[in-house]
Amino acid sequence: MSLHKLSLLSVAFLEEVDALDAQKLAHALELPCFYLDYPLKKHSQYEYLLLVSEGCISIAKTGKSAPNPVKVDFVAGSSAHRRLYGGGKGQDIAKAIGLNKRNNLSILDATAGLGRDAFVLASLGCHVTLLERCAFVRALLKNGLERAAYSDEVAPIAARMDLQEGGIEAQLAASYDVVYLDPMYPHAEKSAAAKKEMAFFRDLIGHDEDADYLLPLALKRARFRVVVKRPKGAPFLNNEPPTYQITGKSGRFDVYVNKSLEG
Repeated sequence: MSLHKLSLLSVAFLEEVDALDAQKLAHALELPCFYLDYPLKKHSQYEYLLLVSEGCISIAKTGKSAPNPVKVDFVAGSSAHRRLYGGGKGQDIAKAIGLNKRNNLSILDATAGLGRDAFVLASLGCHVTLLERCAFVRALLKNGLERAAYSDEVAPIAARMDLQEGGIEAQLAASYDVVYLDPMYPHAEKSAAAKKEMAFFRDLIGHDEDADYLLPLALKRARFRVVVKRPKGAPFLNNEPPTYQITGKSGRFDVYVNKSLEG
């Protein structure tokens, strides 16, 4: 994953009361920080801003016709809809993970991103360790988890999500029932929200150019299986055919079995 484009990014705060939080975030990420006292569409110095406002961190594109900022929200929006109406253990991701065969699985989500799939798995009873190598994405995810802890409905789910620093190579002594991989791939997303978020991240960090090397590391850390989320038509990770696949409307899950979950 390339990080050379982060010169396009700065931290900004909208109210003086948020100055200290913004400065702490900027220091942690080694980014500049300033007070934004005019509309985003008029800003031209940085292409993207991490906005700090009332305890919430979001990422926004600047300039004319810029879309709305993106934040991690496990309480409302698409995460709430999927939690309530997503299909439970009948979802393809749940079948791929193996929740039709065993409950309370420990999952390592080694490419957590904004944490949506991890949240689905945690809502289904899994204990999920999340890894995200990109520091500003990890900051968005951490902030989303902190805000979720204040929701009576969502707090028990967020408590099953453990965000850690570093990549999968740092998990040398760790072992999980299942390792989940969803590396960024340069393909077209259908939904407007997905297009917006993927455009943000591809502009800033590119795609996971080292994704192939994740699979052998994942197989060493998974007791039972590795699940790889891929777009339709994408090549197998590391050119290694899976044990089997679960194919949906827009993508697929490649399942690499180390050991049966039914043992």
